[in-house]
Amino acid sequence: MAGLRLLAVILVGSTVFSSAQHSGAQAAMNVAAFSIATTGIVVWIAVDFLPALRKWRLPLLPWLLGVITVVSAAGANTHAGGNLIFLGFAACITVGSDLEAMTRWTIVVMGVVAVEIGALVYGASGEAWLGYPLILLVGALFGVNRGAYRIQAEQAQALLSRSEDLRHEQSRAAMLDERNRIAREIHDVLAHSLGALGVQIQAARAVLTDQHDVGRTVELLEQAQRMAADGLQETRRAVSALRSDTPPLNEVLAELTSAHQQRYQAPVELRVSGKPRTLSPDASLALTRTAQEALVNTAKHAPHQPVHIRLDYDEDHTTLTVTNTLTDSGVPREPAARLATLNGGYGLSGMRERLLLINGSLSVGPREDEWVVTAQVPQ
Repeated sequence: MAGLRLLAVILVGSTVFSSAQHSGAQAAMNVAAFSIATTGIVVWIAVDFLPALRKWRLPLLPWLLGVITVVSAAGANTHAGGNLIFLGFAACITVGSDLEAMTRWTIVVMGVVAVEIGALVYGASGEAWLGYPLILLVGALFGVNRGAYRIQAEQAQALLSRSEDLRHEQSRAAMLDERNRIAREIHDVLAHSLGALGVQIQAARAVLTDQHDVGRTVELLEQAQRMAADGLQETRRAVSALRSDTPPLNEVLAELTSAHQQRYQAPVELRVSGKPRTLSPDASLALTRTAQEALVNTAKHAPHQPVHIRLDYDEDHTTLTVTNTLTDSGVPREPAARLATLNGGYGLSGMRERLLLINGSLSVGPREDEWVVTAQVPQ
């Protein structure tokens, strides 16, 4: 834009100074108008591009543009001064794009009045009376459109930047969700495996200290060793599940049922009702972890008691119910009475949190002489 201003000054100046060879008041008027307008343009360029003067742009710009417009318009009706109107045209473009409406139209009106006064003083033709004001008006309207386009471009840029920020936040939220999912999965796998292993080791210690049965203790420790190996395999399977689809839930529960019976010598019955269907990975995993946690708690607090697992595929929900028989008065028998809860009771809380994330529910509590854990997930 500064280059165009300088080009206009050069072209207009060549005309003005070529006509200044002829003496007379109009030639002097041309030179004076051109000099004042050029000085205003130089200062205008300076406040636009020099950092030290940029702070003065807002207060100076209306005055500079007003002087350039009025002086150029006044000199345009002199002999050979018609090209001066183009300096006013250039000023009116910025008037339309950068100034407020009241200031903008005040400067344009002042330029039009200056044209008409100059035409009256120098006896200009009818074309000058109408043509020069029209040039100033067209410049102002062009500037208005230019300013609107610039505002639109700035808004589009701001919207694009906001969109990028939103996309970044969504990506960050997705990353945090995935981290939380992996953290829950690792916690559940380790809590189940280490909890079961802890039960087995404490049982072995109880047998050794209370019954002094070395053979039975060795047998329990061998089972603990197998459980540790199974826990490692379960951890690997969990990591694999994070990368691929999980097997059908009824097959997973059948494996858990068989493993629990072998480890704890407790009868476990699994019943499936309804037509099995494929659940989402999160739903299937949540029900699997709930069953694991319930089985571990059964081994801790009601050893060797029958466990009933029921999986119901309803039309709108899939429900898992784990029921175990309590011992007399709800008090676990020895040696399990000495076994502390290894995860501090956070297991079922974690299950409830996992289920809530998929709009599921979890209820836990006694029912007559049974302890019932019920988890439900939507279709």
